[in-house]
Amino acid sequence: MEEKELRPETQKQPALGYKRYNNRRKRYHHKPNQQLQSERVKSSFKKISIVIPLYNEEESIIPLSHELRKALSRININYEVILIDDGSTDSSLQKLKEITKTDNRFRYVSFRKNYGKSAALQIGFKSATGDAVVTMDADLQDDPGEIHSLLKKLEDGYDLCSGWKKKRQDPFIKKMSSKFFNFVTRVISGIKIHDFNCGLKAYRKEVVENVKVYGELHRYIPVLAKWQGYTITEVPVMHHPRRYGKTKFGISRFFKGFIDLITVIFVTRYIKRPMHFFGFLGAVAFFIGIIILGYLTLLWIQGHSLSNRPMIFLGMLLIIVGVQLFAVGLLGEVIVHNAMDDREYVIKDKS
Repeated sequence: MEEKELRPETQKQPALGYKRYNNRRKRYHHKPNQQLQSERVKSSFKKISIVIPLYNEEESIIPLSHELRKALSRININYEVILIDDGSTDSSLQKLKEITKTDNRFRYVSFRKNYGKSAALQIGFKSATGDAVVTMDADLQDDPGEIHSLLKKLEDGYDLCSGWKKKRQDPFIKKMSSKFFNFVTRVISGIKIHDFNCGLKAYRKEVVENVKVYGELHRYIPVLAKWQGYTITEVPVMHHPRRYGKTKFGISRFFKGFIDLITVIFVTRYIKRPMHFFGFLGAVAFFIGIIILGYLTLLWIQGHSLSNRPMIFLGMLLIIVGVQLFAVGLLGEVIVHNAMDDREYVIKDKS
């Protein structure tokens, strides 16, 4: 009796590099891992620091950490995430502790009370150890996937790259007030970007070391950086609707923003030359007062009575105010002269 011919599957084991699927041999190797490795984007920065201020964002902290890990895994770079709890009254601090226990790339700083976003950013800047720093909000409206686009602009030679929420996912009032605010800031500052207050920004380390943020000046970091001589650009970024909680935007912040704009313009343009500001205003007031009194003197010489002319008091007031403003400018110049320090000048390069 002849032996039956062995079936193909019992004749020989598959050779190395092949794997059997449904009685068919298919080539098996580790291409998927190699493709993932090749898809990782390289960066010229050795390490980046992600600074995230937050206030009562307990629901978004854990999802944010997952999205950050996912986005940063695509960039071939070391990173750290610094979360600044600005005196939250919910369970945000507990969520931060949970994250930092399981991942040492995440760190947190918690304030005892609410000091504001500027204070949180300043502490985050001081704590950052990366040679590039990225800031973003914790409400999940900023997309961590945009971090690479911001870093790319820094690699192109810019010192600061600001995100531009071209398609904002915000209420109508907030969108309109933001557009008006950005328009006024753009006109007064001369910086041609569309979104000054976008939380998603990237900086070279030297920028955050030299720009001091306090009060409510976080809205004007590009203006402060431009005054220091740094180059500014922007890129359109994705903006998502708010998933949890409610916006911290209030009508009072709208008015505070314009008061801060006046502060920034004075600080950036006239803090080292106060006489140019106060002296100019004083001179204008003084000469207007002189013109008014000169005109009234001419009328008095012509025989007109000045007893019922309140303009004489306006002229005298303008002269007094002009002299006072001029004196304030001189005092400011003396203070600046005595407080001058070489450390106030930002050095770009030297040999």
